[in-house]
Amino acid sequence: MSDIKIQEIDGVDVIQYLPQGVCSKMMQVRIKDNIVLDAEFVGGCAGNLSGIGMLIRGMDINEVIKRLTGLPCGSKPTSCPDQLSIALKAYLAQKQTIKA
Repeated sequence: MSDIKIQEIDGVDVIQYLPQGVCSKMMQVRIKDNIVLDAEFVGGCAGNLSGIGMLIRGMDINEVIKRLTGLPCGSKPTSCPDQLSIALKAYLAQKQTIKA
């Protein structure tokens, strides 16, 4: 079973991701033409995740991946931002597979 689900709704890709090893339990990102339209998080640090969602809005997903990959959270080897980058990488990989 995959931790990511992609659905196209009215030309917008909606991805839902179940992160691992962090407080957030689910992430949903809406993407159009590789641009983040918005991001929502269930669980986790509400203020921080709300801020991340606002900061990445309008950003190319490759830039989001570049900025967020590898960020730890305290003593954890991953973080919600890192998990978001993993979700976006999985999204790109699935989109490439579909095109091939």
